[in-house]
Amino acid sequence: MLTTRQGIRPLHAGDLSAFLELTGQDPVVNVFAEYRARTTNLEPRWLGGEIWGRWDGGDLVAACHVGANLVPIQATQEDAYAFGERARNRVRTVSTIVGRQPAVRSLWSSISDSWGTPRDERWEQPHLEQQLQSLVEPDPFVRRTVRADMEVLYPACVAMYTEEVGISPETGGGRDLYRARVLQLISRGWSFARIEDGEVVFKAEVACATPGAAQIQGVWVPEHRRGEGLAARGMAAVCDIVRREIAPRISLYVNEWNAPARRAYERAGFLETARFSTIMF
Repeated sequence: MLTTRQGIRPLHAGDLSAFLELTGQDPVVNVFAEYRARTTNLEPRWLGGEIWGRWDGGDLVAACHVGANLVPIQATQEDAYAFGERARNRVRTVSTIVGRQPAVRSLWSSISDSWGTPRDERWEQPHLEQQLQSLVEPDPFVRRTVRADMEVLYPACVAMYTEEVGISPETGGGRDLYRARVLQLISRGWSFARIEDGEVVFKAEVACATPGAAQIQGVWVPEHRRGEGLAARGMAAVCDIVRREIAPRISLYVNEWNAPARRAYERAGFLETARFSTIMF
């Protein structure tokens, strides 16, 4: 294992081309990192952090997003360990470590003794891409949400987040920030829902997108409507819109234990293409 910081430095705007070449090696798995680079031009003030690059003979061979999320990018286990060695002596500012499982395991092994006990560790998360034709008809009632839907949509977003993450997004005075995030997704045309009689019965969002790929998040059906096929048909509808109007390839990742969600995604044409892990603080 590498135990030095040799060859690692923060990237800047002049490195954008090299970074996009790196993320382009796997544009679907790296959609978050590429989206962040394209929208910030790798400027720290817009990133809210840094992206570290590891160089070998003048070539960028791996990177690590260091902001609210710590995300290894095209990193071998050796690269990830080196990034962890650089991060271990910093005060932890990230709330989540997420990425391909081998890299996350290696990164965590180098910083776990200095970053404290995580709130949750989710080591087995299938990364899925829609690669097959959906087995179900798209739900014709799923549509993009609009600002007028906000008061109905927002409680559903809070319920989904709380169920998935284990804490409310409003904890610690986060309500205004989370409402702003939901409104941002609506304004971008990245928020989708089926609404019946003033109730959201299915919802999903695009978390990030590039010219080549989009990642779905926040898929949710209220508990009393589960088992009706709303998720599978809703996802088929969302994917049709996203593929037609946002990006040609669509991915998401899901907890391995969430069998109902995995069945819904399978029916919507998704296959596992990688294995992710997430550590939450």
